[in-house]
Amino acid sequence: MREPGKAAAAVIYRDYSLAELRADGAIHIIGVILAIAGSIALLAVMVDHTALGAYVATAIYLATLVLSITISAVYNVLSVSPAKLFLRRFDHSAIYLLIAGTYTPFIAKTGTWWLLATVWAIAAAGVLLKLLLPNRFDRLSIVLYLALGWSGVAAYHDLAGTLSASILWLILTGGIVYSLGVIFHVFERLPFHNAIWHGFVLVAASIHYAAVCSAVV
Repeated sequence: MREPGKAAAAVIYRDYSLAELRADGAIHIIGVILAIAGSIALLAVMVDHTALGAYVATAIYLATLVLSITISAVYNVLSVSPAKLFLRRFDHSAIYLLIAGTYTPFIAKTGTWWLLATVWAIAAAGVLLKLLLPNRFDRLSIVLYLALGWSGVAAYHDLAGTLSASILWLILTGGIVYSLGVIFHVFERLPFHNAIWHGFVLVAASIHYAAVCSAVV
C-alpha cells in the first residue's frame, strides 16, 4: 500500500528523467554560485560608497535572491518524498520574497514607500497562503506572482522620475523574461520543462541584478 505522503506527492510531481534532473541541477548550481558571488561582490563595492538605507535595501534584495535560489536547488534535487512535499511550500514562498526583495532597492531609491509597503504586504500574504495551505491554489499563486511582479507599473512615473532609462529597460526586460518562462513552467508535458523554466529564472534574475547594480553603485 502506498504511504500517504507518497500518494500526495505523486499527485503533484511527475517523474523526471535522469537527463532532465542533471540539466536542472546544473542550472541551479550555476545559479547558487552566481547569486553568492554576485552578492559578496556588490556588497563589497557598496560598503564605503553608499548610504546606509540603500545598503540595507540592497542587502535585503540579495538575501532574498540567495535564499530563493538555494531553496529551489535543494527542493528540486530531492526525489519525490514527504520531505520534498514539505519543502515545496518554502520553495514557493521564497518566490514571493524574491519579487518583493527585487523591488526593494528600486523603491528605496525613489522613496515610493506606499508601493514598498503594498509589495511586501502582498508577499507576506502569499507566503502565509503557501505555508498554511500548501499544495492548494497553485494556479492562483501563479497569477499572484505575475500580478506582484508587474505591480511596479502602478508607480511607473515615480520610478521613471528617479531611475535612468537603461535601468527601467533592464527591469522591464527581466520581467518579460520571467513571464515568458512561466509558459514553460506550466507546460509540464514538455521534456525538460522544469530546466527550461529555471533557465529563464536565472537569466531574468541576472538581468535584474544588473539593474540593481546600475541603480545603487
